[in-house]
Amino acid sequence: MPISDNIKKLRQIFDVTQDELGEIAGVTGNAVSQWENGRSEPRMGAIERMAACYQISKSHLIEDGGMDQIDPVTKKPKGSPYMPAGAMPVVASSATVPLLTLGRVHAGALADEEEIAHRVEVPASVCAGHPRAFALEVEGDCMNRVIPEGSHVLVDPDHQPANGSIAVVETEDYRAVMRRWYKGTTKLMLSADSFEDYEDMIFGMDDGPVRVIGTVVWFQAADEME
Repeated sequence: MPISDNIKKLRQIFDVTQDELGEIAGVTGNAVSQWENGRSEPRMGAIERMAACYQISKSHLIEDGGMDQIDPVTKKPKGSPYMPAGAMPVVASSATVPLLTLGRVHAGALADEEEIAHRVEVPASVCAGHPRAFALEVEGDCMNRVIPEGSHVLVDPDHQPANGSIAVVETEDYRAVMRRWYKGTTKLMLSADSFEDYEDMIFGMDDGPVRVIGTVVWFQAADEME
C-alpha cells in the first residue's frame, strides 16, 4: 500500500517517532503503527495535517512512491532551489516551529560558515509567510544594534533585499556575511549596523560576484532561547 510506505518514509526523513507523528496528525502513536502496517489508512484530515506540517503536498502521502520525491537532505521536493550548506528548512506546526539550525553566518569579518546544532522555535505565522526560509546563527557584532551576536535569524531565499534590508550574501570566495543592503546603479554597499566601527563593504562592476542567499525576515535573540 503506497500510504503505508509513504508514512514510514516521512518518519525517516523528518526523524519523528510514531507518537510524535500521531500528535501532528491528531491520532495516537498506535494508529500510526496501524497505518504503517497497512491495517488501516489515515483519514483525509490527518493527511492534510501531516502535509501542512511538513510542507509537502497530499499527493506525496497518497500516491505510490510519493515520498521518494522528497529530498532527504533539504526535506523539500527534489529540485527545490539552493540553500547554504548546513541550513535546515523550516517545518510548520500549529503555534511554534521546532527548528534545527545547522549553520552559522558571520556578522563581522568575512569567515567560513561553521557547523552548529541548536533547536529553536519560530512562530508558525512567520513560517506561513516564508515557506522556504531556513535558520542560521549569528556570529560577530557588526549588526549588534539590531541583531545581537548568538541570535538565530530566519532567512528567506525567495525575498530579494531592498535598500536598507538585512541580507545574507555570499562572496566569490564562498564566504557568507550578514549586512544591510544598499544597491545603486553601479555599486553595491554592504553596511554594518553596529556599536563598533566597521568599514562598509563596497562592490563595483569589476569586482567578483556577490550572490544573495536571502533576506533576514525574523530573528530571535540568544537570551530569549534560554
